[in-house]
Amino acid sequence: MDQQQQIAAVLGAAESGPFESLVGQLMSASNEQRAHAESLFNLCRDNHPDALALKLVSVLHSSPSPDLRAMSAVLLRKLLTHRGGGEADAPLWPRLSPSSHSSLKSHLLSVLHREPDRSIAKKVADTISALAVSLLPDADWPDLLPFLFHAVSAPESTTRLQESALLVFAQIAYVLADDASFIGPHLPTLHSLLLAALSHPSSPDVRVAALSAAVNLVTSLESAADRNRLADLLPAMMRTLTESLNSGQEAAAQEALELLVELAGAEPRFLRRQLADVVGAMLQIAEADGLEDGTRHLAIEFVITLAEARERAPGMMRKLPQFVSRLFAVLMKMLLDIEDEPAWHTAEVQDEDAGETSNYGMAQECLDRLAIAVGGNTIVPVASELLPAYLAASEWQKHHAALVTLAQIAEGCSKVMLKNLEQVVTMVLSSFQDPHPRVRWAAINAVGQLSTDLGPDLQVQYHQRVLPALASAMDDFQNPRVQAHAASAVLNFCENCTPDILTPYLDGIVGKLLVLLQNGKQMVQEGALTALASVADSSQEHFQKYYDAVMPYLKVILMNATNKSNRMLRAKSMECISLVGMAVGKDKFRDDAKQVMEVLMALQGSQMETDDPTISYMLQAWARLCKCLGQDFLPYMSVVMPPLLQSAQLKPDVTITSADSDDDIEDSDDESVETITLGDKRIGIRTSVLEEKATACNMLCCYADELKEGFYPWIDQVAPTLVPLLKFYFHEEVRKAAVAAMPELLRSAKLAVEKGQAQGRDESYVKQLADYIIPALVEALQKEPETEICASMLDSLNECMQLAGLLLSENQVRSIVDQIKHVITASAARKKERAERTKAEDFDAEEEEMLKEENEEEEEVFDQVGDCLGTLIKTFKASFVPFFDELSLYITPMLGKDKTAEERRIAICIFDDAAEQCQEAALKYYDTYLPFLLEACNDENADVRQAAVYGVGVCAEFGSSVFRPLVGEALSRLDNVIRHPDALHPDNVMAYDNAVSALGKICQFHRDGIDAAKVFPAWLSCLPIKNDLIEAKIVHEQLCSMIERSDRELLGPNNQHIPKIVSVFAEVLCAGNDLATEQTVSRMISLLRQIQQTLPPSVLASTWSTLQPQQQLALQSILSS
Repeated sequence: MDQQQQIAAVLGAAESGPFESLVGQLMSASNEQRAHAESLFNLCRDNHPDALALKLVSVLHSSPSPDLRAMSAVLLRKLLTHRGGGEADAPLWPRLSPSSHSSLKSHLLSVLHREPDRSIAKKVADTISALAVSLLPDADWPDLLPFLFHAVSAPESTTRLQESALLVFAQIAYVLADDASFIGPHLPTLHSLLLAALSHPSSPDVRVAALSAAVNLVTSLESAADRNRLADLLPAMMRTLTESLNSGQEAAAQEALELLVELAGAEPRFLRRQLADVVGAMLQIAEADGLEDGTRHLAIEFVITLAEARERAPGMMRKLPQFVSRLFAVLMKMLLDIEDEPAWHTAEVQDEDAGETSNYGMAQECLDRLAIAVGGNTIVPVASELLPAYLAASEWQKHHAALVTLAQIAEGCSKVMLKNLEQVVTMVLSSFQDPHPRVRWAAINAVGQLSTDLGPDLQVQYHQRVLPALASAMDDFQNPRVQAHAASAVLNFCENCTPDILTPYLDGIVGKLLVLLQNGKQMVQEGALTALASVADSSQEHFQKYYDAVMPYLKVILMNATNKSNRMLRAKSMECISLVGMAVGKDKFRDDAKQVMEVLMALQGSQMETDDPTISYMLQAWARLCKCLGQDFLPYMSVVMPPLLQSAQLKPDVTITSADSDDDIEDSDDESVETITLGDKRIGIRTSVLEEKATACNMLCCYADELKEGFYPWIDQVAPTLVPLLKFYFHEEVRKAAVAAMPELLRSAKLAVEKGQAQGRDESYVKQLADYIIPALVEALQKEPETEICASMLDSLNECMQLAGLLLSENQVRSIVDQIKHVITASAARKKERAERTKAEDFDAEEEEMLKEENEEEEEVFDQVGDCLGTLIKTFKASFVPFFDELSLYITPMLGKDKTAEERRIAICIFDDAAEQCQEAALKYYDTYLPFLLEACNDENADVRQAAVYGVGVCAEFGSSVFRPLVGEALSRLDNVIRHPDALHPDNVMAYDNAVSALGKICQFHRDGIDAAKVFPAWLSCLPIKNDLIEAKIVHEQLCSMIERSDRELLGPNNQHIPKIVSVFAEVLCAGNDLATEQTVSRMISLLRQIQQTLPPSVLASTWSTLQPQQQLALQSILSS
């Protein structure tokens, strides 16, 4: 029969049999049967929605088969509420008739009331909740809440019904919390219901469901006052956990713990009043060896989550140091849960963690998180008590645990550990001699981690102890794992190391690494390659003497490691060859480079498997070869670019499921998939794809930067690839690379056009590219969530504006200005939010330190804003003034006393630029800004002073009559800077030089407003200025002009200032071209010759005698040449 007849048979039959068999077929194991049933079901959905929905609810209500009832509940939930993207995913509810609406609502409640099977009742609760979420905001289900209240509290309710009703409350809590008309009158009722249910005498299921409702309600309530009305639920919420444990129901206890962890992360302040009791209870669970690992891990997760909830409850956990030490002790004890598996000793990649248990892994991760969350001042004293005892014990596991602990806490405790560096280093190095290879491995591992977290101090102070220790560990031929790890630790040590530290050890280390390269064990060879690469990278040209010994071995590996089993070895050899090439430079590397590139080109053409690490290593090796060979690399670009573009264009491998779905993302234990939950969606992303994409984007940026106009032929493909990635929110590195590449692309196009290498294209091409890139940057800036990337975007935008110059259109300038206003406002809002955090009752010094770091990122944003506005002002000069009028409202607040020195400095610099570039058009701003400027001349911050005195000089030069009334005050402010006892201290010299320059401008432009006979000699006595080399050139040129005009105030009565002038000239001339331009130097020389000829010999001799001997010699040779 045809489909219409089948539909009629299924939906029209009075008895339920035909429809039940359709639902049964939807669960069939046979694909064919299931596909047929699905197409029939979808036709019913599209053409007979009312009949379908009512049939489903009647199966749910009356079918004797649990499987069919469960399936109907799931189908109903998906049909009534499913929110996918497609047409077929639209919810069915709006298409149903009013009578179907009321029938479904009453049937669902009646099913919930009588369903005996707990797992089906849960599914029905899910269906009711999903429907309620869409109906409650419009008050379209008036019977629901009275039904639920009654179901939870009626004496005759079964525990199963109570649990189901509470689960519905839990899922709709966020809708109820949003509804003031509900919360106002009903919160007390809900509170007493929850209190009773949390204390249910017999059913752990009811208690856990009540806990779920309570947690969701607390975390959904906006107002702290409302949350506080529920505060006394907390003891009952905690009892849910302890009673489940006391009665041996660990599954219920784990559910309760998961809910409490959620509460700790979302609303930690709710726990504050009973913090000590709650954390104490959790630590008891963590310390209880008899419980399942999963239970203990959740209790630990709770305490760590609470410590990490900094933004909501800063410093709260640091008020409980005794708990931190108990938790620390538990975690260290868990690290002892490790076996000495034979597989570990020979493991390559498989089994490299052999013997580590889930306890060990949990402890390792949590030590790191705890240290970062509470900081070194709290952790280091605790660690100092436990570590020595562990190191003194006889069991190898304890030594191992102590070393792992040190490595894990170093990042969070770096500042405090640096103060105790001697003890830390001694502790680790003494274990290099431990009899057990796993302990030696852990000691080496700790050195690697500490080199990263405590560098470069560790390298500078302890290289003479650490490098020899690593070198001797490389001789441990009995234990290849230890040997290979020692080589890898050299990499970490070198990353924070300067060539002068490394050079004395190179002979020994390179010699040993060459021995390891010829080792039969692949992991040892790989470790040696990584170490050689980093040694070459850190020692640069000092590596040349080893080149001839090393390169042949590297080439052999590159040519011969061709099996699947050793492809990582080949990949590492590429990395090593390219870094060695960069270190020794093009001339030394050129001949080998050709051979290496032949191999890479052949590889590039071969079919590689998608998970082959070679791809990403090869991308990076090509880019390094380009950096080394520069323009000589151009012929290879046609080979390199196509696969690189392919990698940069990879689509993220993303799976999206609903956050509460039962179908977890497939193989969720797959390490390469990272999951994030956004709202009600769970998103899984394959990280390996993102990393390859990020590498490729970074390489594109490298090529454009290195090849400049040579990159031109690729711009038309690269720009459309990278510009959309400015908004690639799955991976920060991809965005950063795209941001950094924007000015490089524009520069490449501009240079190609200027040098006639753009195949006949002209400036209109540069404009077209700028019109594509700049608006995209502005738009991405609007949406960027990370402060640090905002600063990079502004930096790139600034470079792009400098490159585009007058090609920028007025509309673009308008959108840039609007975006800058937005950045200033958003940054101010973030600062305000941090200031609020300082008022929290547990706010402490560590928290202050962390806020300081966050605010420093913010300063970077302001710095870039200042640079961008400076560029716009310099580019458009007076025609930028209408925009400056608007921006002024955003800039003047930055001058306030309550703002940071950096903000004040930036605001002053922006005004300085406007006054200097817009000249007359900027006079109207003097009234607003000059009072701030004059006051800032004596600011306690030297950078603010420098910007202010520079601005005074600019206003003196361009302010004519507007500046004249302020000359007196300006002189006294500049005098304070110049005569300050510490004026020439290194921090203050730049402000001093700029004040001297400003004083010179007042002499030049406002001579009639000052006592010239006093001020001119005062200015002369400050010369020469030697630190701000830009100002020095201007001031010393001004001095020449005045002398050429025979300025009487400057020369003084009877030319008495001539000796001083000669000595200034002598100092300037001795400094080469640093303090004066070539033109000024030759003017000085001819002025000196004139002085020589016009002064009486006796005056000349005494003038000469005031100079230092080397100045006399220098002048003699200059004047006689």
